[in-house]
Amino acid sequence: MTVPIIQIASISKQFTSKPVLDQLDWEILPGQVIGLLGRKGAGKSTLLACMLGLQETDGGAVSVFGEPAANLSPQARAKVAYVPHTCDLFEWLSPLQMLDYFKTLYPHWNSAKVEGLLARWGFDKIMRKRPISQLSAVEKQRLSIVRALAHDPQLLVLDEPMSALEPAARRDFLRELFDGFIERGTTIVFSTHVLSDLERVASEVAFLKTGKIALQGGLDELLQSARRVTGPGRLLDRFAVSGELRRSKDLDGITQIVTSAASGELLALAEREPAIRIEHLTLADLFVEVTQ
Repeated sequence: MTVPIIQIASISKQFTSKPVLDQLDWEILPGQVIGLLGRKGAGKSTLLACMLGLQETDGGAVSVFGEPAANLSPQARAKVAYVPHTCDLFEWLSPLQMLDYFKTLYPHWNSAKVEGLLARWGFDKIMRKRPISQLSAVEKQRLSIVRALAHDPQLLVLDEPMSALEPAARRDFLRELFDGFIERGTTIVFSTHVLSDLERVASEVAFLKTGKIALQGGLDELLQSARRVTGPGRLLDRFAVSGELRRSKDLDGITQIVTSAASGELLALAEREPAIRIEHLTLADLFVEVTQ
């Protein structure tokens, strides 16, 4: 049996009186590349921070590499990299000074990777010696990514890592992820609002809603099996379709969202009742249906 890299058991978190995470359970296995999706304010950043022990939970337990997330050993912490949504760089240092400092914290440091990324992303000799406070938001985000990738982590956690990057830089970053980490079996968890980016690299997708993981599965499998079934209420009330995720009723009839019904079951239903319509769902469709 494969041992999860991350185990989350019934964690809760609230700010003032607003619950953000509610008895959330989640497991992440070695080598998975998981895209975390949710509406704005759903708690994605909070979940990722709690997952790494960077925010204290109000209950529950989190372990990373078999250790309590809030008290990781130096050996376990050296296997982890995190790119937060808001850059947390040492802005009084230059890029070279900051990278030299972080180099001392890790037993392994890939200097060739650092040099390659800095060169590709336009960090010339002048920019490398300029205070980080004088860099643009895009340059800071690129530098944050360089810092995270430099020690070849086994677990890479990214919170909207490409939000400030232009399309060309996003493609370059995704290529770096695929060539340097995904093919090597690195476990990656990332949140993003750019669904096309997620579809390029993620093998799994998880949807966060009302403080829980509402749905998780293989991306290809979900897109293959997810359907919208619509028809008159008098018909759909009589049929039970397996894998129902959500059901709604209006004046036009009933709409069901199903994520694991057998294709033969749906085809038989449509052939038996021509008034019933069955549609494939895109990732954007599924996002709307799961999170609304």
